[in-house]
Amino acid sequence: MLTAISHKTKQFLLVLIKLSLVVAAFYFIYSKLFQNKNLSFVEFIHNLINYSSFSTNIVVVLVFLSILNWFFEINKWQALVSSVTEISWIEAKSQSLGALTASLLTPNRIGDYGAKAMYYLPQYRKKIMFLNLLGNCAQMGITTIFGTVGLIYFAHHHQPQLDYYGILIWLTGIGIIGFLSIWTLKTTWLNKQAKTLYRLFGFLTRISNIIIFKVVLYSLVRYLIFSFQFYYLLALFGIDMSYFEAMAAIASMYVLSSIIPSIFIFDVIIKGGVAVYVFGLIGVSESIVLSIITFMWILNFVLPSIIGSYHVLRFKLPKTAS
Repeated sequence: MLTAISHKTKQFLLVLIKLSLVVAAFYFIYSKLFQNKNLSFVEFIHNLINYSSFSTNIVVVLVFLSILNWFFEINKWQALVSSVTEISWIEAKSQSLGALTASLLTPNRIGDYGAKAMYYLPQYRKKIMFLNLLGNCAQMGITTIFGTVGLIYFAHHHQPQLDYYGILIWLTGIGIIGFLSIWTLKTTWLNKQAKTLYRLFGFLTRISNIIIFKVVLYSLVRYLIFSFQFYYLLALFGIDMSYFEAMAAIASMYVLSSIIPSIFIFDVIIKGGVAVYVFGLIGVSESIVLSIITFMWILNFVLPSIIGSYHVLRFKLPKTAS
């Protein structure tokens, strides 16, 4: 009887958590779109109607680019997981989009790690989280490489006024805090987790070069897709600049916004603030930049998270994990 009650209680709590995640995700999306102090929804629609050359065919192309973006992200996740266990593309889709919905409410997409790990048996979860980290590092690596080149070009041609003294102090502070944190953890947490870390790094060395190549390739293709999507939106809003100059500004925006710690639901605000500054140096109005950022957010995160909410509601714990 106690076992039966425990099982029913566990199932009820799981349903409650899933419903709470979906409701909270929809509320945050609503508040970001309709209670945005930087760009009201009415102004956003006004800009789309009056300052852009949108048509049904163009919207289809933009949505198709977003589908491609997530298609390669799902492929990347399937390739990563194949080093632990084989999953179908449909399963990889459910895990990727469901985790996206769950991560909307967590700082820096931390929820994405736990959400994906919950799809697997306990003995696999540390490896799954490690693989997720590897995939994110690959994406960040591509962003950093392109962003560094773009930022050097952009800074040389537009000479942004930066507080270099303040940046130096900030980096020094981060370095000191990092050093003290490592020194503190070295004798406590690090010693306790040494065996786990050695196993994880040993696992990393056993991942095949083919899988690593696929992960890097998919990360590169994703970067090229959403960068081109941003450039396409600039063109639709009538922003006249060369492709190379636009891509340098886009690359600078992405790398700068990526290194700023943020809550993922406010990612649109972080990118918006950086984009306003970067494109403001070129002469693009703040309202247009924020409209493009918002539209990119809708295409690549809001729409997939709505689909992901379906997968969240259908989520079931692995049988032997209960």
